[in-house]
Amino acid sequence: MSNLSWRWRVVDIVVASVLAVASGLVFLFWNVASNSIQAPLSAALPGLQALAGGGWLFAGVLVALVVRKPGAAVYGELVAATASALVGNEWGVLTIECGLVQGLAAELVFAAFLYRRWGMPVSVLAGTVAGVAMGVNDLILWYPEATTAFQSIYVVSGAVSGAVIAGVVPFFVVRGLARTGALGRFAAGREIPVRR
Repeated sequence: MSNLSWRWRVVDIVVASVLAVASGLVFLFWNVASNSIQAPLSAALPGLQALAGGGWLFAGVLVALVVRKPGAAVYGELVAATASALVGNEWGVLTIECGLVQGLAAELVFAAFLYRRWGMPVSVLAGTVAGVAMGVNDLILWYPEATTAFQSIYVVSGAVSGAVIAGVVPFFVVRGLARTGALGRFAAGREIPVRR
C-alpha cells in the first residue's frame, strides 16, 4: 500500500464528516429511544442494558468502511459524539470522551489488518471491540461500585450489541449505499455493482 492511498482526500473528509454528523443525529434519537429499551433489560438482568449500547457505536465502523484510511474510525465516532454533545444530551462533555474511546477501539481492529480488510468479519470484530471498550469505559465512569457479575454481563452485552449494531448494520448500510452509486469515488463503492 503506497503512502498516497493513506492520505485523506478532500472527498474523504467531506463524506466522513457528513456520515459522522448524520450519525450524531441518530445518536440524539437513540439517547431518547434507548431509555425504553434499557429499563426492561436492566430489570430482567442488571447489566443487560448494554445490549442497547451499539446504537452509539456504529459511526466509527461506518466511516471506516467507506473512507478506508487510517484514523477514519476515530474521526467518525468522535465527530458523531461531538455533534451529539453540542446539540445537548444528559452526559455532556463525557460523550466526547466516550466517542474517542469507542472510535480508538474500532480503529485498532482496522489497523491490525493494516487497513486492507473490509469484509463482514472485520466489521463485526471492530464493532465487538468498540462494544467491549464502551462496556469497560462505562463501568469506570458510571458503575465503579458494580459487582463482578454486573461487570461481566455489562461488557459481554456491550460486545454483542457492538457486533450486531456497530458491526453487521454498517456493513450492510455501506453495501446499500454502494449499490445506489453514491460511493463511486470510494473503493467501497467500486466493489459492488450499482443497481440500475
